[in-house]
Amino acid sequence: MAFLDANYLLTTDSAKALYGEVGGLPILDPHNHCDVKALAEDRGFQDLWEAEAATDHYVWELMRKCGVEESLITGKEASNQEKWMALAKVFPLFAGNPTYEWIHLDLRTRLGISLEINEENALAIWEESRRKLQTPEFSPQSLILAMNVEAMCSTDDPADTLEYHERLGQSRLAGRVRPTFRPDNAMNIQKETWNGYVDRLGARWNRSLQCLDDFLDVLAQAHDAMGKLGAVASDHGVLVPETFSPDRKTAEALFQKARSGEKLTEAEAVLFRGFFLNEMAELDAAKGWVFQVHYGAVRDVRASLFRKLGADVGGDVSDHNTAALEPLLPLLNRFDGRLKVVLYNMNPAHNATMAMLTRAFGANVCLGPAWWLNDSYVGIRSQLELGASIDLFSNMTGMVSDSRKILSYGSRFDVYRRTLAGVLGDQVDRGQMPMSVGRMLARRLCYERPREFFGFR
Repeated sequence: MAFLDANYLLTTDSAKALYGEVGGLPILDPHNHCDVKALAEDRGFQDLWEAEAATDHYVWELMRKCGVEESLITGKEASNQEKWMALAKVFPLFAGNPTYEWIHLDLRTRLGISLEINEENALAIWEESRRKLQTPEFSPQSLILAMNVEAMCSTDDPADTLEYHERLGQSRLAGRVRPTFRPDNAMNIQKETWNGYVDRLGARWNRSLQCLDDFLDVLAQAHDAMGKLGAVASDHGVLVPETFSPDRKTAEALFQKARSGEKLTEAEAVLFRGFFLNEMAELDAAKGWVFQVHYGAVRDVRASLFRKLGADVGGDVSDHNTAALEPLLPLLNRFDGRLKVVLYNMNPAHNATMAMLTRAFGANVCLGPAWWLNDSYVGIRSQLELGASIDLFSNMTGMVSDSRKILSYGSRFDVYRRTLAGVLGDQVDRGQMPMSVGRMLARRLCYERPREFFGFR
């Protein structure tokens, strides 16, 4: 088997046959971080660094691991070409990490460049990719159409104006790009920035948010606005999914305390966040939306990096001690049978517990795909095998790109489909299921299940 050839990750005839059933299916992406403004404006990429690495924390972290100076990663002085050359020089050291395969796949499948990324080929790749990326054929909207993306859900704050989603609704991508309600900034009452954010949220909707009812009304208004633009889900990023909800009077008192500028204790913040998540779940339940929870990310653990560059530049990890089961039970029991929930956990050590939990709560509660640093052949395969052995293949919800890079969507989904074909193919070969059922499950997980569960129509 040659590097990234047609049988990449497909080591058996059964796997190849199953991949043949699903490799060309449309992409349904329920969670990504695309730049909606750039997509609406259809701005072409200037070069390969902009398309592949300018927003990719995976690349940044691995470059640091290989000793590349920060000035050639996030610095303002170095040119994009200089940064690309620095990346290419150390890129062979990435082998074994999924980033090595993803970026090679992007070049091969989207740009038709089959050269290996290394110092010797760096300039040739740079020049050929730059010529192509600056043509209309490789604009963001053109790439979405070329990758056969049928639906993709961005990540949107309740204070966002949504003008770019409206513009996309009038573009050649009409009906394909949907907002997702992501109210983390409104939930995180413990942060110093919360009061300023609430002011900005109020200004967005022309309301003075001085009481809890007005605050919740504006969030419901934002929820409705996204629904009119095709939203089918909310999304909530938490370290611990605390869902015990205090009474409304207690929540009002906590809201007033924070609005007055007083600092809440951590116990008080936990109570408010629990109340908040339950209120957002009520909005989703009323519309039949999916309530997505991403939990377990411990942010910015590398102090020197945080001091120098701020948040969200790499340095995020998981902690096996993060609680999840007990914190989730109040919400899951309150909404049992009337809310669709997808649980994404950062630490794979939680997969067994989460699979048992989703099994216990029936068809509406699902284990999400392998998330963040687990999004690889190893992570996807282990989550599929363990999750299905406890819950069901058929109850999983497919794949998400979780990506900021348009160029990577096709590669991420292709790795998932090839990995799934291998997992199902092995079970066929071991006599655990007939090939006909393997075909049904492959197609279900790659297309039919996410389409039905998220309500893509």
